[in-house]
Amino acid sequence: MKPTKPLDNEKITINLGHVDLGRIDLLVQEGFYANRSDFIRTAIRNQLAGEADAVSRSIERHMLQLGLRDVTRQELEDAVAKGERLHIKVVGLARIAPDITPDLAQAAIASLTVLGALQASPAVKAALKDRIT
Repeated sequence: MKPTKPLDNEKITINLGHVDLGRIDLLVQEGFYANRSDFIRTAIRNQLAGEADAVSRSIERHMLQLGLRDVTRQELEDAVAKGERLHIKVVGLARIAPDITPDLAQAAIASLTVLGALQASPAVKAALKDRIT
């Protein structure tokens, strides 16, 4: 089995007021955090930890998969052979294998919900654009 490469980080941009930014810089200067990014990652993790029960209930209620979801060519071919269409729901990262053609993706995937990031070829993303939420 091919080893899985570690998940890439997703870059985001946020706007902060000057006072909040200054307070973060002060904490960095005082050695509480290595840099601004370290502070922001820690703050986000703390907030998510505080909301963990709500997130878990929502994941269960919506029947979402948490973490990494690799969609393989074999999985899609099997679904097509059975006459099934998949409803893929992910919180995290969904990766559609590079050997999946746009036609196969359209034939096998009825809907694709990704809260996080989707990695797929531009052609597959285009083929599924009306099914991605």
